[in-house]
Amino acid sequence: MRTRPQVCEALLFALALHTGVCYGIKWLALSKTPAALALNQTQHCKQLEGLVSAQVQLCRSNLELMRTIVHAAREAMKACRRAFADMRWNCSSIELAPNYLLDLERGTRESAFVYALSAASISHTIARACTSGDLPGCSCGPVPGEPPGPGNRWGGCADNLSYGLLMGAKFSDAPMKVKKTGSQANKLMRLHNSEVGRQALRASLETKCKCHGVSGSCSIRTCWKGLQELRDVAADLKTRYLSATKVVHRPMGTRKHLVPKDLDIRPVKDSELVYLQSSPDFCMKNEKVGSHGTQDRQCNKTSNGSDSCDLMCCGRGYNPYTDRVVERCHCKYHWCCYVTCRRCERTVERYVCK
Repeated sequence: MRTRPQVCEALLFALALHTGVCYGIKWLALSKTPAALALNQTQHCKQLEGLVSAQVQLCRSNLELMRTIVHAAREAMKACRRAFADMRWNCSSIELAPNYLLDLERGTRESAFVYALSAASISHTIARACTSGDLPGCSCGPVPGEPPGPGNRWGGCADNLSYGLLMGAKFSDAPMKVKKTGSQANKLMRLHNSEVGRQALRASLETKCKCHGVSGSCSIRTCWKGLQELRDVAADLKTRYLSATKVVHRPMGTRKHLVPKDLDIRPVKDSELVYLQSSPDFCMKNEKVGSHGTQDRQCNKTSNGSDSCDLMCCGRGYNPYTDRVVERCHCKYHWCCYVTCRRCERTVERYVCK
């Protein structure tokens, strides 16, 4: 016979799945789009998994964008897994798209990060696709109005951030603007975090330069505005995840707003990730709350960080094992111009959580 907490937990799980409150990131299921699907006819849009009707319409009217958006979904997943590889919650549940567990269904700190990263990823990928000439509807970004500095000149092909932000927001925010898709608090939280992701992307735009001159003298440099890699944006968002603010949906004046739960004397900052519900510690496996647990996860015996065996294994201890690693060694450079290496094998000791 089930106890009262177990019944409540089961009801919560069923309710979250029934309400489908994470429509906003179901489009990440596009990462599973088969290569055989050509995406060159509007009827293909209905075959894509995880899209709401507004996104299907955007697909039909912007068919040339869809290959880029599929790529953005894959890049978002890779960036998330890479950013959280050393944490108890390692973003593995993102690969369940479009059928997420409660770690991403609810208004958690983890879902805040994924919404921000997915919004940044789609705008980043579209901006880069403009630069590479993969999209017929856009080209290089505009030349800045200010001078680039002594000995520099504007040239090259800038990443088209403005077009990426415009089209990316249209697509990734569309599900949150559909009526009857979860609570107003969840919608506000997800729209806010998506905008934080785009803000982090804007902050990653930097001046990049290439030298020109006789014998590499760099007498003049051609410069352009380019975005940092998505993994760098993900690292910025991870820092914001670690300092995210818990919020409540509370009346302020004539409307309800998200305000910090413990500091409701100030409004939410535009730069901070926010969440509505606390997360479990992710130590033990519990699919009902979206925790895969850390049993059999690899840990670092000498680390003091989040990947340390003490923190990763939640005090349960760890088991050592040996692994054979094959790597290149004794490399030699030959004139001109190639390198030869030998293959060496060594034994390393690794550790996994009990």
